[in-house]
Amino acid sequence: MTDALPTIRLRNAWRSNHPWLFQKLVDKPTPRPKPGSIVDIVGQDGVWIGRGFYNGHSRIAVRILERDPDVPVDAAWFAAKIAEAVRLRREILRLGEVSDAWRVVHSEGDGLSGLVVDRYADLLVVEYFSAGMYRHREWINEALRAQFPGCRFYGFADEHVQKQESFDCRPFSSEGTGTVAPAVIAEHGVRFRADPAGAHKTGFFADQRDNRQWFGQQAAGRRVLDLCCNTGGFGIYAAVHGASEVTGVDIDQDVLDIARGNAKLNDVRPRWVQADIFPWLRDAAAAGQRYDAVVLDPAKMTRDRDQVIPALKKYLDMNKLALGVVAPGGLFATFSCTGLVSEEQFLDMLRRAAFYAGRTLQVLKVSGAGADHPFLADVQESRYLKAAFCRVLD
Repeated sequence: MTDALPTIRLRNAWRSNHPWLFQKLVDKPTPRPKPGSIVDIVGQDGVWIGRGFYNGHSRIAVRILERDPDVPVDAAWFAAKIAEAVRLRREILRLGEVSDAWRVVHSEGDGLSGLVVDRYADLLVVEYFSAGMYRHREWINEALRAQFPGCRFYGFADEHVQKQESFDCRPFSSEGTGTVAPAVIAEHGVRFRADPAGAHKTGFFADQRDNRQWFGQQAAGRRVLDLCCNTGGFGIYAAVHGASEVTGVDIDQDVLDIARGNAKLNDVRPRWVQADIFPWLRDAAAAGQRYDAVVLDPAKMTRDRDQVIPALKKYLDMNKLALGVVAPGGLFATFSCTGLVSEEQFLDMLRRAAFYAGRTLQVLKVSGAGADHPFLADVQESRYLKAAFCRVLD
């Protein structure tokens, strides 16, 4: 058993399996441990509850990692947790049969609150969402090396996370710099370049793997429009699967440059357009443009609970416009990666968008992220991606 750990006492009774404890639930310890320190947590009555990270600067004061008092949270604990996460992907999900790009660790979904690890061939991208995970990064890296011998590393944390969690993290890599050479990965036989050192999250969105494959299989012979196309995933899948024509639209010229490179890797030639989708869609509808399959996959709208309603309004507006260019009987695939927007809210927004667009939607499939992005039943926050595949009936 771990000894001499600081102890954090709860102010109120606690009956939950959720790993987060907010500041208002805990007494402030004296002296206050450094952000990300490992602590023991006890209830009002002094009975031991768990062991985890403490951060007096974060809204989430405690992240519970371990509920067995006889199990220390140390290097061996991280090694066992990460080994189990890898076993799920390799042995149970058998992701190696379809791709060499998958999520290795999905934060709370793998019992590692505040840590995300993505694999891109020989490159592991480690993203820290908590001071505790950053503070114990050497244990994490050691555990990852044991599972992926000879791998390269790239580690980072978003600025807003560093501010919320009170830690400083400059991007770093196994090459001793803040940059890393891109990796070329393949999923379902389609190739992409993953470039985490470019400013676009972890370099490639493996969470959409199954959704890209399903959409691609429907695309043969269709005229396809990929809105908010990012680095071209859906559009390139469609082209590889025999779409008659593919147009990708994004406001960011940098991601379109990556999309062009990804298209070249697969010897396909979509048309890429740099534009704000709102005026572009209005012009396309006015010109009578119609597409047999339309994808709408915008970036996260908000991290702030107070901004959920404005975010839903923006989703409503863009979905309404996108529905205006879907041909009768066409396929419409729409997504939200805003974790604060629930699936129920997302589907209600879609219902209203169809009403305002004067279209009838037949929902074929509702899904989310791939199985390498598991979430615990007690921790719905890990379930962020919503997907709806629809036929547009008129």
